[in-house]
Amino acid sequence: MTDLPSPEEKPRYVRSMFAGTARRYDLMNRLMTLGQDQSWRRLVVKACHLPPGGLLLDVATGTGDIALEALRMQPDVHVIGADFTMEMMRVGQAKEGAEKLPFVGADAMRLPFADNTFDATCSGFLMRNVSDIVATFAEQMRVVRAGGRVVCLEITRPDTPVWSDVFGFYFHQFVPRVTALLSSNKNAYKYLPASTVAFPRPPVLKALMEEVGLRDVSYRTMMAGTIALHVGTV
Repeated sequence: MTDLPSPEEKPRYVRSMFAGTARRYDLMNRLMTLGQDQSWRRLVVKACHLPPGGLLLDVATGTGDIALEALRMQPDVHVIGADFTMEMMRVGQAKEGAEKLPFVGADAMRLPFADNTFDATCSGFLMRNVSDIVATFAEQMRVVRAGGRVVCLEITRPDTPVWSDVFGFYFHQFVPRVTALLSSNKNAYKYLPASTVAFPRPPVLKALMEEVGLRDVSYRTMMAGTIALHVGTV
């Protein structure tokens, strides 16, 4: 198998990959992001701009880290975590505070929610794993009320030559070797750098969000241009 599955194979491959890494996913996430993912989650929640008592959908919630962070930061809001990998959500259900977080089995491209249901949707490291980015953004936009937000956190490639070389070494050499020690699924950490290289850069992702009709789309990059946070308004 090549490092990247075909669009037809991708859903099955991604589900299998995350099912096989679910128990150690959080630890691997801390290692791969050098512990910075915790601060990024707080930025995602702030960017959702939830009203008091608001309703948030965390798409591809995984083990529920962003959703649980939203409940910690704004205890009065309501959050639903949706993912199509049951093994990941089972890990999340055992976490502190998860009794307040409903987990729902759902495909990000076919969300089982009515139009105009949520005040915001958010996702962390989802879009590089879907077979159709535009359709996935359109589906999130569908379930968000007018004036609400769609927030996307993703890995990206830095523009500057020096940081681009550092990024390349880190994701193609360091990450696969370290995470291989924690996972028996070696393909998973060949897939990660390959999916990052193929993923649209921030200006292109911004244009894709605008293509589905999101307004006032903006983004910021962090960690020397390797992480991008995009925000659009419905």
